[in-house]
Amino acid sequence: LGSAAADVGAAGGTGLVYEADVADHRQVREAAERIEREMGPIDVWINVAFSSVFAPFTEITPEEYERTTRVTYLGYVWGTRVALDLMRPRNRGVIVQAGSALAYRGIPLQSAYCGAKHAIKGFTESVRTELMSEGSGVQISMVQLPALNTPQFSWVLSRLGHHPQPVPPIYQPEVAARALVFAAEHPRRREYWVGAATVMTLLGERLAPGLIDRYLARTGRRSQQTESLAPTGVANLWQPADENRDYGAHGVFDRRAHSHSVQAWLSRHRGLAV
Repeated sequence: LGSAAADVGAAGGTGLVYEADVADHRQVREAAERIEREMGPIDVWINVAFSSVFAPFTEITPEEYERTTRVTYLGYVWGTRVALDLMRPRNRGVIVQAGSALAYRGIPLQSAYCGAKHAIKGFTESVRTELMSEGSGVQISMVQLPALNTPQFSWVLSRLGHHPQPVPPIYQPEVAARALVFAAEHPRRREYWVGAATVMTLLGERLAPGLIDRYLARTGRRSQQTESLAPTGVANLWQPADENRDYGAHGVFDRRAHSHSVQAWLSRHRGLAV
């Protein structure tokens, strides 16, 4: 977090760190209140924090599953609740949920993460309709993201035989960042899809979910592991993995990751693409 704040400063902005465990509503609320006291009203709130376990469902302990759900699902719930508590009295503000293609399509070895992302989608739809029914000026949008080259594959708890990897095609985190910023600036669209693979996954799930089940049963385990890297043995499920090391924004798949998405650009510039 300190390194991210330094990057913001180097780019000409002001980056401040307010640390909280998003699984704890009280910590999230206290951090938000400090931000408003020291920086002024919060205009945009982006929920993005998560952790998980790479393993077959039956190899994840109940404690690990509960912790994953508290961080990855309830973290969004508490963040949204705190943001709304602050924004609704002012009748303005934007909440953006960083989602995933896995909010629509579950895959093997990621049942905890997929379950949380599915839950976030349903939760967000419910909150959106409540805001609409009361004529609120607060907007909420969701961005469904593709596989990203972030450090998650080096620090998420894994019980796989090999180093975890994102299912190709892989995109750099800047692709996601541009989409999240655009959603914050254009929140009236209820949902954004980022990456051609995300679009194909979501459409395929609508048209032929059984076919996708069979395809993932054959390929899903192999496609999420690589023998070219040794497992790190690092896990951030219970505490941060980067207290003494800055992993940066990029993961270990730079040579395979795309820096741009034509589909995402077209989605942001639909008027020009027509």
